[in-house]
Order: sequence, then C-alpha cells, then structure tokens
Amino acid sequence: MSLDWDRVTAFAAGLPGAERSTHYGGPAVKANGNAFVAPGREEGSFCLMIDRDTVDMLKATDPDTYWQTPHYEGWPAVLVRYGTADPDRVLAMIERAHGQALAKKRPRPRPAKKKA
Repeated sequence: MSLDWDRVTAFAAGLPGAERSTHYGGPAVKANGNAFVAPGREEGSFCLMIDRDTVDMLKATDPDTYWQTPHYEGWPAVLVRYGTADPDRVLAMIERAHGQALAKKRPRPRPAKKKA
C-alpha cells in the first residue's frame, strides 16, 4: 500500500472524534480542535503533529521517512514522506498523534476580525 494525501487524510478523519478542518488556512485533520495531520511545506511529505520525544525517535529510527526542515525543528511536528517503506508504521503514528490531539485541551476560539 502506498500513501498519498487522500489516503492519509481518509485514514486520519476516520478515527474516533476526528474531523476534516483547516489549520493555518490549509486543509488538516483535527481531533478536539487540535490539528494532527496537515500538508507539509515540502512536496512528497505531510506534517504529523506529535510530541517531540516521538519526533526524535522517528527521525533516529527511520530518517528516510521522518524528517524535518529548519522550519519544523524544535516543534512537536515531523514531516512524513509518502513513499515510506513502512506505511503501517506511519498509520500507527497517525493513530498516536490522534490520541495526543484528543488528550490536549481544546484551543480557545479566536475572536472574529472586525470589518473596517
């Protein structure tokens, strides 16, 4: 099985309490109002929002799949290449990120922008 954006988001959105939404103006999948899957800033990858310890472990154990650009370094997010040799592990990490998103406090709604 190969991965692409449609397959990743269909899997993520099918998890309990997950929904398709937006994050920073782009498409995303959220749970409890917290994004856990979004498009990556690099072609051929998507962004997985997951704790920093897991980010470090993933980059160390499978750098061909999990990686970061300077934009993501130090943040709880990792880029994931669609062309991974282990798509089952990627899906398991999406499930883990989903669980973390569900456990986080729901973000406060942003105030509406005033029209001029």
